[in-house]
Amino acid sequence: MFRKAAVTTVSNGNYLQGQANGRLPSMDSGQPAQEGKVVLKKKVTLLRGISIIIGTIIGAGIFISPKGILKNTGSVGMSLTVWTVCGILSLFGALCYAELGTCIKKSGGHYTYILEAFGPLPAFVRVWVELLIIRPAATAVISLAFGRYILEPFFMQCEIPELAIKLITAVGITLVMVLNSTSVSWSARIQIFLTFCKLVAILIIIVPGVIQLIKGETQHFKNAFAGNDASVMGLPLAFYSGMYAYSGWFYLNFVTEEVENPEKNIPLAICISMIIVTVGYVLTNVAYFTTISAGELLLSKAVAVVSYRRKIQSYVPAAVVFVDTFLFPGEKNQGTFCPHLFPTRMFFVASREGHLPEILSMIHVRKHTPLPAVIVLHPLTMIMLFNGDLYSLLNFLSFARWLFIGLVVAGLIYLRYKRPDMPRPFKVPLFIPALFSFTCLFMVALSLYSDPVNTGIGFAITLTGVPAYYLFIVWDKKPKWFRKILDRVTVTLQILLEVVPSEEDQKS
Repeated sequence: MFRKAAVTTVSNGNYLQGQANGRLPSMDSGQPAQEGKVVLKKKVTLLRGISIIIGTIIGAGIFISPKGILKNTGSVGMSLTVWTVCGILSLFGALCYAELGTCIKKSGGHYTYILEAFGPLPAFVRVWVELLIIRPAATAVISLAFGRYILEPFFMQCEIPELAIKLITAVGITLVMVLNSTSVSWSARIQIFLTFCKLVAILIIIVPGVIQLIKGETQHFKNAFAGNDASVMGLPLAFYSGMYAYSGWFYLNFVTEEVENPEKNIPLAICISMIIVTVGYVLTNVAYFTTISAGELLLSKAVAVVSYRRKIQSYVPAAVVFVDTFLFPGEKNQGTFCPHLFPTRMFFVASREGHLPEILSMIHVRKHTPLPAVIVLHPLTMIMLFNGDLYSLLNFLSFARWLFIGLVVAGLIYLRYKRPDMPRPFKVPLFIPALFSFTCLFMVALSLYSDPVNTGIGFAITLTGVPAYYLFIVWDKKPKWFRKILDRVTVTLQILLEVVPSEEDQKS
């Protein structure tokens, strides 16, 4: 079920070549399924890269995070400042990932860079927490917002039942997972279409806000920094909310092997995308405050319903339907929609290195989709969905996510000294990774103090990756009967799901 792990030392940057051969386990009757070569083609252009980043960042976060940021900063002015600073910090982090993506031309994102810099144990812990916490929780958080906004028009006069939100969200997640498993090409087409629609949806929110400003609707900006003072305990949570809304800038690095001319296209796609998103997000929040006060925003569970519905309908009645249709489900789709991209690519690489079950690196023989990697997330996402509320899930997943992102960027600094001769087509000034990694780790440390329950749970579950590593990866003297059971399970799943090793898997 698990392959033998690759070598445990890094040598000349070739750690990721591994020793896994990707051959199928055999049953007594011989090979159970056809061993074909299936490849995910290298065709991510500059425009497609920009579409991936913008399409993944822009979504429900722009409606979830304003309330969390305002609540933890205490004033309109400070909340807009946090939005701007989070955009700049995200750009710094994205530039660091651009350097890593151009000098380590392997897919897998966070997992790959930690593996290259620090070796197999922290890399395994990273993919372990991604599979158990980050990906299911992120999907649940985004999807809960989607479910709430879909039902909001039908419950304008009363509270929406939480069970109804979760049930419709579960249906939506299931439909997306089915589409993920069915067609890569359709996922790619919808991704580009949704990116365009998201930008239009953001403009639909911004333009009426600009019109309101021109008309002199600035009463909510008077004494913008007056209100409750931001506390040391609140600021880390405010930055968590802001950084969550910007999260997604690292997803292009999950598909580095599929990017055309990565030395040029990765840095360009990142810079162009982050500038567009930062300007759009700040202007969107300005547009909110031309319509509603800080108090109204804090009282609303769906800021868009109170804000843009109030004014946009007077200009373009169909705009509300358009924003609901494309902005909310869009992020959920693109976070889990493109199965050959994003987190499943991390699972591919981890399986290729022997850190996850072999079945997760296999692709459907006809549909060319990573069916096992998509399916394994569904039950975990359902567990997250029906356990915990929106904001606790957000803080819960942020701890593990930003801990490892900070570690990745710290790894960039480490590689500068450990391997100074590594080719670096794109290189950022050293103060950028230093500032970004310090900020991430400082927020994580403060969050343990300001929100000890959620972050403590996240920290504890993260640490379970250490014994799991020694149990599943290092310990190779498992009983023969146990190995036979696992092998038969793998072969049975391969036959039922009709999956074979990918071409990259067989070359490893």
